[in-house]
Amino acid sequence: MATKRSAPGESTEDSDQMTIRPLGAGQEVGRSCIILEFKNKKIMLDCGIHPGMSGLEALPYTDMIDASEIDLILITHFHLDHCGALPWFLEKTTFRGRVFMTHATKAIYRWLLSDYVKVSNISADQMLYTEKELEASMAKIETINFHQVTEVGGVKFWCYNAGHVLGAAMFMLEIAGVKILYTGDFSRQEDRHLMAAEIPPVSPDVLIMESTYGTHIHEKREVREARFTGVIHDIINRGGRCLIPVFALGRAQELLLILDEYWSNHPELQEIPIYYASSLAKKCMSVYQTYSNAMNERIQRQISVSNPFIFKHISNLKNMEQFDDIGPSVVMASPGMMQSGLSRELFENWCTDRRNGVVIAGYCVEGTLAKHVMSEPEEVQTMSGSRLPLKMSVDYISFSAHVDYEQISEFVRVLKPPQVVSNNTTHVVSVFEHGNIRIGMEFFFFFHFFIFFLLLNFLTFFTFPIFMWHFFLYF
Repeated sequence: MATKRSAPGESTEDSDQMTIRPLGAGQEVGRSCIILEFKNKKIMLDCGIHPGMSGLEALPYTDMIDASEIDLILITHFHLDHCGALPWFLEKTTFRGRVFMTHATKAIYRWLLSDYVKVSNISADQMLYTEKELEASMAKIETINFHQVTEVGGVKFWCYNAGHVLGAAMFMLEIAGVKILYTGDFSRQEDRHLMAAEIPPVSPDVLIMESTYGTHIHEKREVREARFTGVIHDIINRGGRCLIPVFALGRAQELLLILDEYWSNHPELQEIPIYYASSLAKKCMSVYQTYSNAMNERIQRQISVSNPFIFKHISNLKNMEQFDDIGPSVVMASPGMMQSGLSRELFENWCTDRRNGVVIAGYCVEGTLAKHVMSEPEEVQTMSGSRLPLKMSVDYISFSAHVDYEQISEFVRVLKPPQVVSNNTTHVVSVFEHGNIRIGMEFFFFFHFFIFFLLLNFLTFFTFPIFMWHFFLYF
């Protein structure tokens, strides 16, 4: 196999081999963290924690690397599974490189991680970092605008809007003329407040792409919204309380827009309170107002007349002491996977009453209570270790803003990348060649992702190298 010619004194291994190594989000969803090595450059793509674990167990496998050798960290968005380990990595390792994220991501990162520190139900010696260390990490984070080209030590990079959540970015990197696109989490479907992810005008040589939903196809937005409001209406009609566990920022804002409109259109419900239970509520809304230019045209038009995030039928709830639990209500409470905090407290209070219901509205990671209750067990374990019967209804209606099979297919079909890496699942090591660049990859694949890409290649015949690569890996 031909390789790119090396400069005198430069080894082929150093000059031509690209290594993509996941330190998390390999055979799991959670703690996204990928190390990209090429031309003696080492870049970390995201630095998240695993939502179903705590303490050091939640971290990416950073013992596989020397932190001092990392030149650059790029953070795609503010969700904990993509940035939750960053303060620890910046403050407690030998890393001395540079860190970039978008302006909106940095603004929300500060408040979201502060809330994570406060609600984590673990002892002080298990905490990954303190509020003071989180604050210290802020000074080390630089911001980047969408489409702004930046160069750090020979690595050129810029970002595109990824949809998913406010400020989410896909990063395009260019090293020695080779382009790598890292999508992070992205969505190609516009919703009530976010624009769809951009399709870059430049085709990458290597596409590192999330495939969280694999071959699954999402419901149409209108169908999903009707099911969501219908389930909540049914719970209220039977005299129950409806819990919607959400993360303080992200899908919460989408669901608030839906519920406020539905209540406006149904006067018979307007005596039933809706609470947005988050200590971050006011801070979150101010950030959303500040960065309205990063949202879709519908919101931008509306906000010039009146602020759509000032709700008529929704009240903020900071803590349980403010909550008068005397009848039917709808409460959106964080965190989204009910590992601790207000959502967990309300769940334990309400789960034994058949009139009540919980609506899981986002993706749930293995090892979390939200994932567990989706299987509708007869009993659940409380934070104190006792067991309670699960009698409340459980509905899963996903508003998770990740690409599905159809969106991924379209994305790959348009970009035509010679090589695609899907960051999920069983450990495989492969070295292959495309053109005159030799690429070595260490990553993870589920068998169903092989089937997924087989189907994808059937639809997109020009991405034949993807099929041949997977054929080689499995056969």
